[in-house]
Amino acid sequence: MTSPAETALPLPRRADFPHFLAIPTRWMDNDVYGHVNNVVYYSYFDTVINECLIREGGLDIHDGTAIGYCAESQCRYLAPLAFPEIIDAGLRVLHLGKSSVRYEIALFPQGDTAPAAVGWFVHVFVARADDKPTPIPPGIRACLERLKR
Repeated sequence: MTSPAETALPLPRRADFPHFLAIPTRWMDNDVYGHVNNVVYYSYFDTVINECLIREGGLDIHDGTAIGYCAESQCRYLAPLAFPEIIDAGLRVLHLGKSSVRYEIALFPQGDTAPAAVGWFVHVFVARADDKPTPIPPGIRACLERLKR
C-alpha cells in the first residue's frame, strides 16, 4: 500500500533517465487478471540494470572478481501493463557509494510520457571469493557515474 507521503512525491519524467532499454512483454508475463503480474516488474528492473552494467560497464557475470547482490528493492505500481506491450525501462543512479549503488527505474509503456511503475533497486558489490563488500570496479563505477542525475 502506498503511503500518502509517497503518493505526493512527484513522478519522474522520461527526461530524468539517461539510459533506456525496450523490453517486450511476454504472454507468460500476464496473470489471470489480464495484466503483467507484480513480480514480473522486478524482473524488468533487474533486466535494465544488468543489461547496462554488462554492455556499458564491463560486468563479467561469470568470471568477474566483484558481483552485485540486491540488498533492497521497491516498486510503486501506477498503471497496468499487459502483453503485447513494449516497455521502455528508464534507469538512473540516485546514490553512488564505495561498494553500493541505488538505482531508480521507471517503466513507461512505449511512447507514453507517464510511467506505469517507478521503483528503486540497491546493489551491494561483494568479492566473489568471500562475499565481503568490495569497492565497485572502475569500469562499472564509470558506467554508474554516467547514470547519475
